[in-house]
Order: sequence, then C-alpha cells, then structure tokens
Amino acid sequence: MKHQLKQLARLVSRLVVLPLVLLHWVLGLVGRSDSAFTAIAQTLSLWPGITGSYLRIAFYRSAMTDCAADAFIGFGAIFSQQDTSIHEGVYIGPQCNIGRCEIGRNTLLGSGVHILSGKNQHRFDDMSVPIREQGGDFTKVRVGEDCWVGNGAIILADLGDRCIVGAGSVVINEVPAGAIAAGNPAKVIKSRFDSTG
Repeated sequence: MKHQLKQLARLVSRLVVLPLVLLHWVLGLVGRSDSAFTAIAQTLSLWPGITGSYLRIAFYRSAMTDCAADAFIGFGAIFSQQDTSIHEGVYIGPQCNIGRCEIGRNTLLGSGVHILSGKNQHRFDDMSVPIREQGGDFTKVRVGEDCWVGNGAIILADLGDRCIVGAGSVVINEVPAGAIAAGNPAKVIKSRFDSTG
C-alpha cells in the first residue's frame, strides 16, 4: 500500500509541475533554457515538506540529466546547472546549493552543503578585465556512492565511493574511496577500509 501511495504522489507531482516543464521546454526553444531552469528551481525550492520534495523531483526528472524518483531534496535546496545527475536513494538536506555534478546512489548531503561546478569557475588572470567578464570553466564534480557529506561542507573536487566529509570542510582536491576527510582545506584523516580502527 505504501508503495502505491508513493507512486500516486509521484504521478500527481508530475501533473502539477507539467506547466513548469512545458515552460522550460518552450523557453529552451528560444535559447532561454538556463535562465528558465534557474528561475523554476528557485521557485520550487521554497515549497516546504515532503510535498516540496516530490514537486522538485518531478521537475528535475524532466529538466536535468538524471534524477531518481526516490531521491529526497530538502527545502531551500537549489540547483544551478541542468547537467546534474542524482541517483537512487540520494538525500539532499535543506539549503544546499548544487552546481554541475553527479551524486551517487545512497549518498547523504547534510544541510547547507555546496557542490560547486569545479574549482575553476572564475578566471581572474587579467587585471584589466573585471572578474565577472573573464569567464571560467564549469566541470562536473562526482560525489561517489554511499557517501556522507556533513553540514556546511563545500565540495569543489571529486569524492570516491563510501567517503565521509566532515561538517564545514572544504574539499579542493580529490578524495579517494573510503576516506574520511575534514578541515579547510580538507585532508584525509582516516580510511574506512582501515581495520586497525
């Protein structure tokens, strides 16, 4: 019965966001897909509770590269890039800000986690040109499967499978599978595969 109720909630959510999906599609035809995506993502982020998560998932399933039906996206969580993949069992806490990334199965993001689109989003080499006009490179950051990222962490580089990142940490370099990393900049402090305890 619980499974059928979830299926019904997903269906109703898809119907409710259908006008937003169509708006996004139409604006994409005239080259405004990115700005439409951002505006809709910001609007949907404000819908509270489990209903809000269902509505966000319903829209992102149509607008992003991939979004699993059973993910949870908390209140105030905003996505800035359509080239984002959220796999099965992912939990994204409230107030997260997610750029271009792939989040692996069964990964948990605490509140206020930021995943940037890599660490080279802004160029600043030319002192004669304002930073906002110098452009940058957006890369797809991968957060592996079965990871736990603590509240307020900032992720700019890939995390391997089964990693743990401490709250408030800033990850600027790749973290290997099974590592526990913390600090600013984050450093590996232990391996979960280490049997010495």
